[in-house]
Amino acid sequence: MVDTTGEPDLVDTWRRAAEARLTGWDFSALDGRVHEEQPPWSYEVLAATALAGARDVLDMGTGGGEKLMELLRVSGHLPDHVVATEGWPPNLPVARANLAGHGIGVVAYDAETDRAMPFPGASFDVVLNRHEAYVAAQVHRVLRPGGVFVTQQVDGRDFEESTRIFGTPQEYLHVNLADLRDEAEAAGLVVESAQEWSGTTAFTDVAALVHYFALVPWQAPADFTVDGYLDILLALHREGPAVGRPVTFTSRRFHLVARRPRP
Repeated sequence: MVDTTGEPDLVDTWRRAAEARLTGWDFSALDGRVHEEQPPWSYEVLAATALAGARDVLDMGTGGGEKLMELLRVSGHLPDHVVATEGWPPNLPVARANLAGHGIGVVAYDAETDRAMPFPGASFDVVLNRHEAYVAAQVHRVLRPGGVFVTQQVDGRDFEESTRIFGTPQEYLHVNLADLRDEAEAAGLVVESAQEWSGTTAFTDVAALVHYFALVPWQAPADFTVDGYLDILLALHREGPAVGRPVTFTSRRFHLVARRPRP
């Protein structure tokens, strides 16, 4: 039996936090409670640079379409034709509702299961990808000669402390800059820019961490529940927020910009 003497209300707060669900790609409920250091580059600037003059654009893993619309506003350029993909079923109706009014269609596609992209070859001037799985050979195929691929990825070692704290295995260690750069070059893309970075993500309280796990369950243990991991959560609270220290994890990101060469 886990001793929660003096902390039952706290545990109830964690249980409620575990019921949160992500709509699109909206983390605003955690504003002020999660503090993320940012990489030295700006994905928005990289994407806006690629979008300049582009006619046909693909946004992979659009979430709810929020980032795509932000990027188009930042770039100041509205391409003739924009299409998005989304692989997480709950996000599909959200993205379609958000983007339909802008004439942007959303296609169901998950690179981890479907592999082949549902588009003809040489369809796009730019392929954008923020934190979404992809197959480099397929990106090369759908890009026009001279077209640009811009991706920012979460390194497979992200939140590596979870292995020690929760016993969570790191299943995506193949997602790293060296391997994906090699894959891009093997597919025929020419890498123009690449950089990796590590920083911190700090949670002001354990409820914020639980809420975050509910929104992005792939970051949590597969069997995560508050009651199943209550002893660990209580230890995190007592060693951290209870004495004024946040719960901190290592964040890892990298970006890659590559071009399909002209003949």
